[in-house]
Amino acid sequence: MADLTTLWEVGLPLAGAGGGLGYAKVRAPRVFWTVAGLPVARVRFAVTYRATMDVCGLTVQPSRLRAFLVRNVARRSDVQPVPPKVRRVRGSSTGMRVTLRLPAGLEPSDVIAASERLRHAWGVHSVHVVEIKPGFVELRMTGYDVLRRVKMPRRRPSGRMVVPVALRDDGTAFVRDYLKVPHALTLGANQSGKSMYLRNLIAGLARLRVALVGIDCKRGVEQRRYAPRLSALAVTPEEASGVLDALVNEMEDRFDLLSDYEVADLWALPAEVRPVPIVLLVDEVAELFLVTGKKDEERRDRMVTQLIRLGQMARAAGIYLEICGQRFGSELGKGATTLRAQLTGRVVHRVNDKQTADMGLGDIAPDAVVAVTAIPPDRPGVAVAGDSSGGWSRIRTPELSAEEAGEICAQFAHLTPALPALAPYRPVIRTVVPATGSAPLVKPIPATE
Repeated sequence: MADLTTLWEVGLPLAGAGGGLGYAKVRAPRVFWTVAGLPVARVRFAVTYRATMDVCGLTVQPSRLRAFLVRNVARRSDVQPVPPKVRRVRGSSTGMRVTLRLPAGLEPSDVIAASERLRHAWGVHSVHVVEIKPGFVELRMTGYDVLRRVKMPRRRPSGRMVVPVALRDDGTAFVRDYLKVPHALTLGANQSGKSMYLRNLIAGLARLRVALVGIDCKRGVEQRRYAPRLSALAVTPEEASGVLDALVNEMEDRFDLLSDYEVADLWALPAEVRPVPIVLLVDEVAELFLVTGKKDEERRDRMVTQLIRLGQMARAAGIYLEICGQRFGSELGKGATTLRAQLTGRVVHRVNDKQTADMGLGDIAPDAVVAVTAIPPDRPGVAVAGDSSGGWSRIRTPELSAEEAGEICAQFAHLTPALPALAPYRPVIRTVVPATGSAPLVKPIPATE
């Protein structure tokens, strides 16, 4: 009887702890990983590291000097292969990072090729390999699927024209750095999370001292709510043509300023004369290419030409492009492929066909096309991001409602610069009182209407 009582007293707390860990593994994966997953992973890594590297083909034969020292100084007859040297091991709330010094004969691509085998050997969700500098790589392991419930890291990258937008599958923040990648293309089918990505981008840009220019030819159904933070808004193809003409004129004026100061970039100008940077947000680029008759072709060709000019030259003038759409290929018409080539940043959400994935990533990261086609429809916001370097990663944007994004734009409306060239297209905020007598609605209406 005493044995049963002791078993009950010991087993009940253990069962409760096990149940709590099981609940945390599903509902609070960060807590479970910190409490149980990380200690187990560190022990498994330390115990099996040399054997894992050996079976994964990540060891090299020792040098003659090393073999001589082992045999004659250490008095050992067996000379083992040399694995990468562990320089640093760090744990985090999402995974573990290991810095390795590669021995002569190994390169980062060898470790990348073995990343899937390393993942299974150490029992982690994923292993990403990042080259830090020549001879050094970092293994970024994640203990669970960080994209299932997106929680942005507390320490977010910051800097001039840097906007954290989403979470990478290695637990780090995906940012839009306009000084490194000035122009970008975002593609995705309906309900894929493309609008959510744009909301997070606008909410981040709203906090910076930049001018935001919107083109939303769906009568502004997406971008009207951001009007307090927009320096210009076009909601019809006719207005879009005028906005693009104004931006090209602004670009040429800025080139004159650069020439006067004998500099080649906006950021090389003295702060007191430096114009504010401009980000052009095009919600559905296909609407700019479509024509309903002969009379629209001339306007379409002019808009496409102006967009191409901005894509080719506007970076130096501090004008950046964010182009969004469902498809973007040669079927849109003349100039589409030329414009796409200028958009070095690519973010592709779930698409309806492989051809659309090829349009977005096939020319810069061909191996990422398969990853795009594998995005399930029940995970909106998941996308594949790539750039001209050929690198790519899976990302997911945190949930942000249209109302919350609009509130952020209204909160930072005092940062909205007035650009004389875009003054005719500055949206005006007017208060519309419903006939029912309920609370007033704030409705942005372009000044040109």
